Amino acid sequence: MINSAIYNCSVIHKRFIPKEHYFKYNVFALLIDLSELEILNNKISFFSHNQFNLISFYEKDHGNRDGSSLVEWVKENLKKNSINIDNIKIKLLCYPRIFGYVFNPLSVFYIYDTSDNLISILYEVKNTFGEQHTYIFRIAEDNKLIQHQCSKKFHVSPFIDMECNYFFRLLKPGQKISVIIDQYSGQDKLLYASQDGKRVEFTSKQLIKSYLKHPMMTFKIILAIHYEAFKLWVKGIKYIRKKIKIKNNITIEN
Repeated sequence: MINSAIYNCSVIHKRFIPKEHYFKYNVFALLIDLSELEILNNKISFFSHNQFNLISFYEKDHGNRDGSSLVEWVKENLKKNSINIDNIKIKLLCYPRIFGYVFNPLSVFYIYDTSDNLISILYEVKNTFGEQHTYIFRIAEDNKLIQHQCSKKFHVSPFIDMECNYFFRLLKPGQKISVIIDQYSGQDKLLYASQDGKRVEFTSKQLIKSYLKHPMMTFKIILAIHYEAFKLWVKGIKYIRKKIKIKNNITIEN
């Protein structure tokens, strides 16, 4: 039995200040059990691991972004946070490459212990400048709803200042999945972003069905980001230049 899954999702962004802005689009995402990558590569048609295909997953798109083992990257960073890594299970929620291209604004690593309890979450955030920042959280108690908060440490949108706080809310992956981010500037709610989806089995049939619903999904995502940014600029929202250049930062949050 394959533990990995496909989620057919809707993505919503709503901005509240200084002007309202809203968009919604449909996508599909993969929740990949990293221990199953070779199984998926061998059993799922039209899908490949670290090789070009209609739909593919490359380890170099995440973690160190150099093609090295994602499992080892996760374990190394968990040890830095004094989290037990014995016999852990690692699942990654992300968009796949389609025809060799992907942009993942947010990828989420779910870390489970031997009793299938969540013990850690890694939020991997990317911007369109080729940079990445990962926020690592420990989970003290495994609940259906997981909540975290931290200050913003990474320049994402050129229309949002760095002086902000994130409030994360996640459902433990099951028949449904949900990732919600509320962003605040002081006491004012600036942005609501969510990705909610329903699970289907990770089979060749379900994968091609999801693809046919969204054949150019990964290209649509990057085009939508720039199109929505253009609309924000037209609305007169201030453009904020990126002040520092990074490549791949990590922060331990508690």
